[in-house]
Amino acid sequence: MTVIEAYLGDLRTRLDGPASAKRDLLREARDGLNDAADAYREGGWSEQEAQRRAVDDFGPVHLIAQGYQAELGMHSGTRTLWKLILGVPLMQLAWDFARKWTFGDWSQFATPTPAWYKYIAQFTHGSVFLVPVLGVFALVCMRWLSRRMDGVRLVRTAGVLIGEAVGLNLLSVALLVFATGFIDASRLFLSVPCGILMILWVVLSVRLALLARRSWRSCATIVA
Repeated sequence: MTVIEAYLGDLRTRLDGPASAKRDLLREARDGLNDAADAYREGGWSEQEAQRRAVDDFGPVHLIAQGYQAELGMHSGTRTLWKLILGVPLMQLAWDFARKWTFGDWSQFATPTPAWYKYIAQFTHGSVFLVPVLGVFALVCMRWLSRRMDGVRLVRTAGVLIGEAVGLNLLSVALLVFATGFIDASRLFLSVPCGILMILWVVLSVRLALLARRSWRSCATIVA
């Protein structure tokens, strides 16, 4: 294995994040190292010495990994926020449309609706609008802070903002599902389309939580 490939292999093992973004960063690093090695070879250095000097100029692998990990964390966080901003209200609109189209008015329920359930429903519906607002706020903050913070602190701050937005969505969905199931489990599946959309909404919420956890894991990787 060449000096450059050994360096890139070490760098690869230190990075955690989306595969495509990670691959692009490693490709850029390889191109930069190869260009530097070419320049040293043209200056009369041997192949191995040219690669060694190119690696030395590039920087210690643990420092390069820290910067790259911060970039991967930001990339992952931004993707999570966009899925949150677009996915949450889209699921709510789709479910409401399916409910009106396939089931009809709420008054058709056979079992009475407790007064306390209305507060949970209001909280969930409010969260549908609040979560995207928090997501947009997080994106704006990340862009603004990117000019004022180093990459490590920025990723940590972004992780907190993403966690708050994702956590609120997961809490609202969990409350709605458990409360509805407690009153009458059949309400979770008013119709086949509504049932499918409810399952997809839960899956989306869990997926967003896992993506947010990846952002936190990126922070831990940077610190390590």
